Amino acid sequence: MLCLLVVPGIGHAAGSAGAVDSAGKVNPAGTHIYLDGHELVQPEKAQAGIVKGNVMVPLRVVGEGLGYDVKWEKESGSVTVSQADKSLKFIIGEKKAMVGDREVALNAAPFLKNSTTLIPLRFVSEEMGLKVSWDNKTKSAYLISPDGGSGSGTGGGKTTSGPKENDKSQEGIPQPDSTNNGGDSTPAQQQTWLNGISFSDNRLQISASADIEPKVFKMDAPERIVVDLPQTSFSEHFASILPLDETMRGQFAIEDAPGVSQVRYALFTRNPDTVRIVLDLNEPSQYSVTRDGLGLITIDLTESTAVTPLPPKADGKRLVVIDPGHGGTQPGATSKSKKAEKDFTLAVGLKVQALLEQETDIDFTFTRTTDVTVSLQDRAKLANDLNADVFISIHGNSIDPPANPSGSETYYTRDESVPLADVMQKHLVAATGLADRKVRYSSLHVTRETKMPAVLLEVGYLSNENDDYLMYTEVFQQRVAEGIVAGIKEYLGL
Repeated sequence: MLCLLVVPGIGHAAGSAGAVDSAGKVNPAGTHIYLDGHELVQPEKAQAGIVKGNVMVPLRVVGEGLGYDVKWEKESGSVTVSQADKSLKFIIGEKKAMVGDREVALNAAPFLKNSTTLIPLRFVSEEMGLKVSWDNKTKSAYLISPDGGSGSGTGGGKTTSGPKENDKSQEGIPQPDSTNNGGDSTPAQQQTWLNGISFSDNRLQISASADIEPKVFKMDAPERIVVDLPQTSFSEHFASILPLDETMRGQFAIEDAPGVSQVRYALFTRNPDTVRIVLDLNEPSQYSVTRDGLGLITIDLTESTAVTPLPPKADGKRLVVIDPGHGGTQPGATSKSKKAEKDFTLAVGLKVQALLEQETDIDFTFTRTTDVTVSLQDRAKLANDLNADVFISIHGNSIDPPANPSGSETYYTRDESVPLADVMQKHLVAATGLADRKVRYSSLHVTRETKMPAVLLEVGYLSNENDDYLMYTEVFQQRVAEGIVAGIKEYLGL
């Protein structure tokens, strides 16, 4: 097994990472958290680090460093973080949080380590208004508050001057954009550094100095998965970790994964730089791509690309449960044009119903066909009680400004739902014509508590003006309904 730089578990030396030594100073070894140039003191036995591909940080250290009030409720296993009119609430082990009265999905569940709650650094960035980066070389998290450090609350650590522009020793920390030599104000494109590559547990992990949107695709004859990293080159210390020859190429063999023979990497283009990473496969494989927003990219491989049709019931028909999200007193998100998510999901659901009525080999039922309130628990219970073959939940996505994404996503929770998610995402993207925002994991009630393959479709972003306009048109809704039924039929082998 080759596992370098990026490994599951909290990557630090025991007893270090911001612990206070006998002289009362922050231990310089291990992991570190810097807030506005000041190093925060971390609990000795629960420091920041990478856990299953996600950068996790101690909540109390960060929260109190920013002046938040942090309260632990032992009975419910929840932690509440509040400041003025802002309130965040987490439950240990749950991949969701409440921001005020809004539920948001987390890319990793908070967990306790020696009575300290650790949360994903990406969530800190998005919900506490910080600019953050993770330097995998020094195992350091850098946090910059909206006022750039003019406020108080640094938790009593030591001060660092912070990374200097063009200082190679600080690779891994995003630098300010510079202007070109021509003297105009056009920002130069920021160079990103590839710090390391590892492969273990059927998972490729890529560590870069900043978030990258990779281009990932399959090739055959022979089978391989290709990952292109735009505006990226090898960092100064990469060659000390993995082989890299004078032509900027290298590779390493994989011995403990029967489906993968080796990983190759090279500087594929110059001006602009692109690093290409290739997984040479022994057999076809599905994959999913996740990013933590801080420079860590994970390519998860699954056993087979083939969808195995479910065995038919005694009458030869398959039972599908369609779940139009929200309804009644639960309107869901409000679109850019002030329309309710519940109206979109029901409109699509009724079009799906009309199409399924024409399918002789499929039985179906709906969690709602009118504007009524249905609890999450009742939605899952209905599908379980009926012993359904497939559960499809229909939703529209939304995110607060300034972010303004567009596109379609499919969410799953249990591994058995991955093949269904892959098929439904393929048909959803083809139907919407929107950006492919991929298959994603999230611990959602209706995909977690159902006992059959279950997915939640985020058709588009109601918070995006273009998506919003399309999603409330009859033509778009009909295409989505047709895509949903086509996906169901492919998955069921009909």
